[in-house]
Amino acid sequence: MKVIETKNAPGAIGPYSQGFISNGFVFTSGQIPVNPETGEVPASIAEQAEQSCKNVGALLEAAGSGFDKVVKATCFLADMADFAAFNEVYAKYFSSKPARSCVAVKELPKGVLCEIEVIAEA
Repeated sequence: MKVIETKNAPGAIGPYSQGFISNGFVFTSGQIPVNPETGEVPASIAEQAEQSCKNVGALLEAAGSGFDKVVKATCFLADMADFAAFNEVYAKYFSSKPARSCVAVKELPKGVLCEIEVIAEA
């Protein structure tokens, strides 16, 4: 196993890694919409989805992979009313249409509106 580590995505805020490469696959931790340079979180669901996707992209790039190699995405929303707006942004990045689960959860870290984790080919 190889640890994925990049300053282009938020650092772990707990006892976990940004991701791993194992057996030819990339496994990322959930990426919330924290700007890695400023530590700030945008306000709207569209802006948060955009930042979460950028953070996932940074981890994929650090692993030598990309959005086109994602086989499974898991998305968490704080409110299913944001589903359409989230999907609009998500579709720009995940154009290969990987398998996906999208669930509403009661709360996400730092009070954010969305989180995305992926499994991709390395």
